[in-house]
Amino acid sequence: MPRSGAQARRRLQQAALELYREHGFDQTTTAQIAARAGVNERTFFRHFPDKREVLFDGEADLRAALMRAVAEAPDGLQPLEILLSAFQKAGRILEDNRPFSEPRLEVIAATPALRERELAKAASLTGAVAEALRQRGVGDRLATLAAQTGWAAFHQAAQAWIDDPSQSLDAHLHQAFHDLRALSATIPS
Repeated sequence: MPRSGAQARRRLQQAALELYREHGFDQTTTAQIAARAGVNERTFFRHFPDKREVLFDGEADLRAALMRAVAEAPDGLQPLEILLSAFQKAGRILEDNRPFSEPRLEVIAATPALRERELAKAASLTGAVAEALRQRGVGDRLATLAAQTGWAAFHQAAQAWIDDPSQSLDAHLHQAFHDLRALSATIPS
């Protein structure tokens, strides 16, 4: 069995997810995860700082993809158009990890400590997206509002994609951003 590298990391993630679903997050130890993955506990800690982070691996990749996509969006787009484009590109990371995404969300939903961690990670990503918009010249208040609203639409689309896999994540993203435009069209000035 692999003891290091990408294969060991994937095995640790899969083992953790299985154990969390079988026994619950709080009842699962890092030693159990390592044993199920066929590695020792030291190997676990080489890959993850704690047992929560197994479920949030990929945040740095998502952050980098979002920042890059916002920076590379064509000139002349409005902030929400930039974000739709960025979330479409970054969404490929989720699509590539679909077998992990659905059970991961179930475990997080069932565990208060993980829901709290997910909110903290979302706030961090939202802040990064807002900063990327600021770097494109979007004003502070508008960048923050767009990032928070865009993240909410992305989250809604991702959940809709998990619930309805007959449509692509891209289709769900388009629908969520279409719904945002429809909502804003009804606001009286």
